[in-house]
Amino acid sequence: MELPVSKSPKVLELSKQVILIYGRAKIGKSTLCAQFDKPLFLATESGLNQLEVCKVNINTWEKFLEACGEIAKGKHDFKTIVVDTIDNLVVFCSDYVCRTHDINHPADLPHGKGWNFVTVEIQRALAKLSMLPYGLILVSHCDMEEIETKVKKYNRFTISISGKNRATFLNIADLILFIDSEMDKDGNERRMIRCRPSLYWEAGNRYGKLPDTIPLDYNELVKYFVDKKEETK
Repeated sequence: MELPVSKSPKVLELSKQVILIYGRAKIGKSTLCAQFDKPLFLATESGLNQLEVCKVNINTWEKFLEACGEIAKGKHDFKTIVVDTIDNLVVFCSDYVCRTHDINHPADLPHGKGWNFVTVEIQRALAKLSMLPYGLILVSHCDMEEIETKVKKYNRFTISISGKNRATFLNIADLILFIDSEMDKDGNERRMIRCRPSLYWEAGNRYGKLPDTIPLDYNELVKYFVDKKEETK
């Protein structure tokens, strides 16, 4: 192995990011993902029937690993990998750990060892997938957690995955985007992408490039990132 002799360039293309997208059911998460560059959906649940996309149906952890292996070979034209949803992926990984260790539930192993096996297995697979030369989008459902401080109690939206596995997905993401909606003064629903953190929802990005909110539109999102083709003109 040769050590580097120069610094790596910043990666500023939207199509090269690891993105975590979450929101309530049927708000448009998958539709947004389908607009990314040449996406391949690793579909762990139904919900893509109304979209014309390339997809691999995933119903076990072994099937997910097999799909990742085929992606890593590079014998395809896909540019973006979409895991839709990671909620079911965690369930599949938990089932795999239970079968491997001949238990009924990860909690059956003492001292949290079962859940630790699940977390390590997910981290290992995600690390390899995120290092491939493709964009990676992780899609999750939405959950609400109650936060209580010394001075106030409030609810906060976050991904519907708990414990160390939630931290795994949040930490690996370059962008955490919360798909939300609100009613305008005329009573019409306005859907948006929340890009920055708040007391009331989980969001953020590593570059500070994005505003607090943008319309739920791929073209609105991509304009905040460098397009290499445009950059070289």
